[in-house]
Amino acid sequence: MATATAPAPTEGQTHPISTYLKIWALLFVFSTFSYLVDILNFEGLLRWTLILIFMLAKAGFIVAYFMHMKWERLALIYAILLPPVLVLVFLAIMAIESDYTAFTRLIFFGESTQVFVGHD
Repeated sequence: MATATAPAPTEGQTHPISTYLKIWALLFVFSTFSYLVDILNFEGLLRWTLILIFMLAKAGFIVAYFMHMKWERLALIYAILLPPVLVLVFLAIMAIESDYTAFTRLIFFGESTQVFVGHD
C-alpha cells in the first residue's frame, strides 16, 4: 500500500538576483544625481528639494526591495511604516504651531522678545 507524502516545506521565498542588481544600479544612479546637485551648485529651495527627493527615493527602494517590504502583506507594511509617518506628521504640526506661537509673541510683546526665537 502506497502512502502519500507531503511536499517538503520551502525555506522561504527567493527572488531573482537580477532584481537586486537592477535596484542596486538604480541606487547608484540616484546617488549620482544627489552628488550632481552639489557639483552643479544648485542653491536654496531647489537644492534641498532635490536632495530630499533623491534621499526618499533611495530609502523607499531599500525598504521595498532589500528589506523585502514589497512582498509582505499589506497589514504588516502598515504596521511598520505607518508609525514613522505619523510621527513626521505630528512633528510638522508642532513645528507649524511653534512658528505661530513665536510669531504671535513677537507681535504682542514687540521686538524686545528676541530671546524667544533664539536671539540676544
